[in-house]
Amino acid sequence: MKKEEHTISIKMKKQIFPSLIATSQKEFDKRYKKVSKLSKTLHLDVMDKKFVKTSSLDFELELPKHNYKVHLMVKNPKEWIQENYTFAKTIVFHLEAVKNPRQIIKLIKSKKRKVGIAINPRTPISKLTPYIKDLDQVTIMTVFPGQYGAKFQKSTLKKIKDLRFKYPKLNIEVDGSMSDKTISETSEAGANLFTSGGYLQKSKDSKKAYKKLEKLI
Repeated sequence: MKKEEHTISIKMKKQIFPSLIATSQKEFDKRYKKVSKLSKTLHLDVMDKKFVKTSSLDFELELPKHNYKVHLMVKNPKEWIQENYTFAKTIVFHLEAVKNPRQIIKLIKSKKRKVGIAINPRTPISKLTPYIKDLDQVTIMTVFPGQYGAKFQKSTLKKIKDLRFKYPKLNIEVDGSMSDKTISETSEAGANLFTSGGYLQKSKDSKKAYKKLEKLI
């Protein structure tokens, strides 16, 4: 007998966050200008060239006033949080980067910030189980992280479905290669938060591209 695939219908608020990576203030300002009016919340990718092979926002950054969600792709999120938490509304760190996730969750909460955990494509969702009740969101990386334009990993769709089935009210974010070719699949799988970087930055009309993504979710 063929095993039936579980499905679940959700009615959660869906949001798309433009993401920003940059190696200099000049580059950041240019990219910020392109997407700043698209969403009340922008997603910042911080990379230290240790956890991933590239660097982003790893300098004395001057930020315009905005709501920011920060995704830490760094080896030592504790240090970054202690020094930079003030401008972030939500801080997402990688499960793979720390030995004691609960300690980082506690630190972020002590700063009165929302907290999320991100997992890479090869990390099983079972690793999240001990921490789910303390999280505001989970981020499923749909690419191997570190750069704009990485290849979408279709295998992550099952992880999204399984996570949504287990936790119907959880905020599930997908991050990586979110475009008009991939976003609908992740929405159908159960994601309700979507982060898009390269697709919006490379579009001639970012507003038009953003609205297209909104229609697809």
